[in-house]
Amino acid sequence: MISGGAGDIGRAIAHELAKQGADIALGDILEADDVSRTLEELKGMRRRARYDRVDVTNAEAVLQWTLHVEREFGVPTLIIPGAAIVTLKSICAITPEQWNRELQINLNGAFHLAQAGAQRMLHHHKPGRIVFVGSWAAHSVHTDLPAYCVSKAGLRMLCRCMALDLAPKGILVNEVAPGYVDAGLSARIFDMQPERREQSAQIVPNRKLTGAEEVARQVAYLCDPDNKQMTGSVLLMDGGLSLISAGGS
Repeated sequence: MISGGAGDIGRAIAHELAKQGADIALGDILEADDVSRTLEELKGMRRRARYDRVDVTNAEAVLQWTLHVEREFGVPTLIIPGAAIVTLKSICAITPEQWNRELQINLNGAFHLAQAGAQRMLHHHKPGRIVFVGSWAAHSVHTDLPAYCVSKAGLRMLCRCMALDLAPKGILVNEVAPGYVDAGLSARIFDMQPERREQSAQIVPNRKLTGAEEVARQVAYLCDPDNKQMTGSVLLMDGGLSLISAGGS
């Protein structure tokens, strides 16, 4: 199950996990027609795939989505909370409504899916994997992305709390934390402010932006059944950004 499944990173994760043999349940707020091509591609890989419109801020809707997936595919054991938004405003400029909505989607929405998935695995005594799509912004200040930073910092502690609670049940919980990704939310910022794409690449010590497919491969690694020891971990893939400075000003 992948929330934010209609986005660049969500689609990349879906394709990567399908290649590894997983059936795929995508959730997002877009119309079904906007995801039809992705579903066709996944089914062309001989995997079962479905799409549900679901607002991750609605806990009951997320639970019902999980139950629908369970009835069709069986108990979902790979849970990827990836739905997120970003607001480009300083701490004094962002409105209470924007602040609340960002935390509701990025943090509460991730909690709702992770909790629902964990509850179903526990109910059926199934081991599994929960992988949060986090960010290096969880630990590095970005003054133009305050709500995003706070939501991702909360997500990291949620990951750690769930990891300790669920480890005895065979459910491993981790976070993949990209730096500047030339896809998804970052790509939208780059499209709005084209000069930031090259500036960002030059800031990264390895001089490279991260691709959605790279993120997907690391998510798949954390989902691998042979990964039996990593839990409560942050797989940081920021090209060295965290070694040098805080984020954008």
